Amino acid sequence: MGPISLLYALFLSWFSPIQGSSAVTPVFVQKGKDVLLNVKTDDGLQEDVFVSWTYNAHNVIVRSSSQKEPKIYLNYTGRIEFSVKNYSLTLKNLQEADDGVYTVRMIGDIEVTAQYIVRVQDPVSPVNLTVDSVSNSSDSCNLTVACRTQDSLISSTFRCDTKSCSEEGGERSEVMTSGASLHVYLVNDSIICNHSNQVSWTEDIEMIEHFCPLSAVTAEQHNNTVYALGVVPILTVIIAAAFYRHRQKSRSKNIENTVYADPKVTAATQMDQSPTNDTSGASPMSTYCLVGHHTGSTGSTKSGGNTQPESLYAKVEKPARS
Repeated sequence: MGPISLLYALFLSWFSPIQGSSAVTPVFVQKGKDVLLNVKTDDGLQEDVFVSWTYNAHNVIVRSSSQKEPKIYLNYTGRIEFSVKNYSLTLKNLQEADDGVYTVRMIGDIEVTAQYIVRVQDPVSPVNLTVDSVSNSSDSCNLTVACRTQDSLISSTFRCDTKSCSEEGGERSEVMTSGASLHVYLVNDSIICNHSNQVSWTEDIEMIEHFCPLSAVTAEQHNNTVYALGVVPILTVIIAAAFYRHRQKSRSKNIENTVYADPKVTAATQMDQSPTNDTSGASPMSTYCLVGHHTGSTGSTKSGGNTQPESLYAKVEKPARS
């Protein structure tokens, strides 16, 4: 951009009215915070361009061109940051006096303007919700509550029956001169008092069940839950005890049914099995008697050079029972 074009751009920025503004954008900022104002164009940013930011139309904040360093005017030194890459403006540590309209104008191959209406707000004060009165009957409960801030108050009444709760007259709200709003409303079984503006909010909550009996459905669900939490552990203990007793009985039964055989008795019993035995369980007809081993060498068994005696059994007939 040459000197003549630059002078012409300065003349337009100072004296010509703003025409063809792309948009007026509201911006809310909490007091003491910073805010970034961007430059947005449909055709992208131009390189050879003159840019100016102004406050309330004629108070120049900064000017910049492709041939010179940006100039920040005295009142805004240390209070702003200007980007030479995208021409955005950052306002720092905003106060109530910074409320107003901020305008950017870019003059080059095409002219682009944009405006921001900046509103600086304090954070809202804390809020307090109190239950002023409670009226209970067999089938309903009424609560009157008050939602207070340091400079405002709204009241509302809630009615609950055995099925649900509702706010008489609908939700209550009030908009204060500061732009903040006070709002009382119901969510499930909770009464909420909310104090908010565009940059902050606070709230206080009261549970209806602390002042009114639970609704029939809620009470039934609550009782079922308590019943389940109480019965399940008891059933678990009973089942475990029964299982333990069953195992103990089975173990005792196995021990009683276990008989350890005597080798001598087993041998005698096996030899006593004879077709002549009485099936009625009477004593056997044959008895075996142990007789001393033969003294001769005949019939002896040798093992490892030692003579092993033989055991001989003589059969003695037992007289039959009459």
